[in-house]
Amino acid sequence: MQPLRMIDVGDKPVTRRMARASGLIRAQPATIVRLAAGNLEKGDALTAAHFAGVMAAKQTSTLVPLCHPLPLDAVELALTICGPEYVSIEATVRATTRTGVEMEALCAVTAAALTIYDMCKSIDRTMSIESIRLEEKTGGIRGNFLRS
Repeated sequence: MQPLRMIDVGDKPVTRRMARASGLIRAQPATIVRLAAGNLEKGDALTAAHFAGVMAAKQTSTLVPLCHPLPLDAVELALTICGPEYVSIEATVRATTRTGVEMEALCAVTAAALTIYDMCKSIDRTMSIESIRLEEKTGGIRGNFLRS
C-alpha cells in the first residue's frame, strides 16, 4: 500500500484556472414554495446557501485532506429554482495558481446543498441531494474539460 501524500506542484507553471460544478436538491413542491419565499423557520435558505458555498470553497483544503490551500480569485454561486421539485446549484471558482480548482467548486456546491437541506429538513424529510459533478474546467497542463 502506498502512503498518502500531497502532490508537489512547485514545478508546475502558474496559470489561470477555472472550474464549474453543479448539483440539485430535490424536495416536495410545498418545500420549494417556502424556500422560494424565504419562509422557513431558520430564515432565507437560498442566501445562507450562497454564503455557505463561498465559505466552503475558501476552506476546501481543511475539508479534503490532500488539497492544497489556494488563493482564490473569485467564487460565484447560482441557486435557481427549476420546476416544482428542484433547486439547481452551480458554482464557478477561479484562481491564478499552480493547481486546479475543481475540488473548490465541488465543495461549494456540496456545502450550499447541505445548507438548504439543513434549513428545510424540519418540513421535508424526503429531500435528496443529487448529481453533484464537475461540469467544466480550464487551465493547467492537462487542458480543458467540458461535460457534454
